[in-house]
Amino acid sequence: MARKQLRIVGISNSQTQTGAFALILGEMDSNKRIPIIIGAYEAQAIALQLENMKPSRPLTHDLFVSFFEATGVVLEEVYINKFHEGIFYSLLICSQGGKRIEIDSRTSDAVALAVRLNAPIFCEEDIIKKTAIVIEETPVTGAGFEDDIEEEIEDDYERMTTGELEELLNTAIEEENFELASVLRDIINKRKKE
Repeated sequence: MARKQLRIVGISNSQTQTGAFALILGEMDSNKRIPIIIGAYEAQAIALQLENMKPSRPLTHDLFVSFFEATGVVLEEVYINKFHEGIFYSLLICSQGGKRIEIDSRTSDAVALAVRLNAPIFCEEDIIKKTAIVIEETPVTGAGFEDDIEEEIEDDYERMTTGELEELLNTAIEEENFELASVLRDIINKRKKE
């Protein structure tokens, strides 16, 4: 069976299920996208890692990474190998001391581990054909919506010192307000470059 490598395109609110998110995976060199419905916790775990944000205490996926490292297990790849009744099934393809190990996993958990361990994500071509949608991508010109939000927030925090913003960032992370934390982090990084 043929396989294709996928990349993480993004995470968005699910349009079909309240309180759920859509993890969007895409083929490496095409505009085919696979939306996978995942829970809020898994979406948060993936988003935190993609944004290089560290929570004050390790999340479950961080614990698994520590376990892998302590026991010499290497995550070689995530393999989305089955799609049945609307559910994606995945395997963690691991190795330890030359031995190959396959571990059944929810796709959301597998992706959360893949982003932490820089492991590639593969999918059966047949599954892509059944589940992918083709996105017509148009180039974005000018400042985007996110830029406008960041400018408004920076105006609000203009009088604060970088140290005060860093304290606010830590508080936002502790309160798990990761959207605000992401914007504050960008403002701090922008100020440090100036």
